[in-house]
Amino acid sequence: MLLSLAARRRVLFLGGKGGVGKTTVASAVALRAAREGRRALVVSTDPAHNLGHLWDQRVGDRITPLGDGAEGRLSGIEIDPDATTDRHLQDVTETLKRLMPEHLTGEVERHMELSRRSPGTHEAAVLERMTELVETGLRDHDLVVFDTAPSGHTARLMALPEVMTAWTDGLLHRRERSERLGAAMRGLDAGSTAPRDPLEERDQEIRSILLRRRDRLAALREVLVDAERTSFAIVLAAERLPVLETIALHEELERTGVDVGALVVNRRSPADRGEFLARRRAVEDEHLATLRRALPAVPCQEVPLGEEDVVGPAALERFAELL
Repeated sequence: MLLSLAARRRVLFLGGKGGVGKTTVASAVALRAAREGRRALVVSTDPAHNLGHLWDQRVGDRITPLGDGAEGRLSGIEIDPDATTDRHLQDVTETLKRLMPEHLTGEVERHMELSRRSPGTHEAAVLERMTELVETGLRDHDLVVFDTAPSGHTARLMALPEVMTAWTDGLLHRRERSERLGAAMRGLDAGSTAPRDPLEERDQEIRSILLRRRDRLAALREVLVDAERTSFAIVLAAERLPVLETIALHEELERTGVDVGALVVNRRSPADRGEFLARRRAVEDEHLATLRRALPAVPCQEVPLGEEDVVGPAALERFAELL
């Protein structure tokens, strides 16, 4: 079921509670897509990366071939949140230094250093990186699979494009009002031949930067809510807390406008391997009944508990057969 969903999409997000197997599912989906001739990219946004461990190789913050590369069609990247934040703040600092008077350079640097520890800075930086990877991914790959951080972080990240677009629109609206006031003031002195105010030129450049940012975030938002191109699959274990977290995450994603195309119940206990596992299976049945009552319209797939660790291409190939 999940492979069929991925076959009809360009972008697939895998989310859910920590430790339920998101990285394994994301890698298996991407590997199968590559084996079938599609160019696939796996992006890990979780600060506690497992992609390299799963593939038994170094991945890091650059797009890297995975395994045998499925004839060069499969790659992965682990977003480094600290490096991403550093680059983001450096770009902002350079822009501010260019726009502000030279004597305020020290104040700009001090402000940006304080911003490094401010709430939201990390999320804004990761959002910029995610935007970049969606753009390049759609250009250079047929499928981009995001292996995301645990549920709460992912829900906030998916909502950020809409929030930040609205915030940027607010800034632009205030700048437009200021510009109209400035134009009116200049109109009172129509006979003046004074050169253009440097502050006015600065304001125009700021406006241009804000417009580019808004358009980029709006484009990302358009991709995220386009159910023809993008879908979200929630991975979970058949346990009480993952089930409750899944229901809450689905509600957040639905509010954001993101299509939830599948639920993947990973590591389902067998019913015919002894009394202990049979009893465990019965408890899981109760939790999954709660899930199905809450989300009856979302397709649900169960993946059995395996006998081996999933590490490397061969094991991922076998795991993909279950999807």
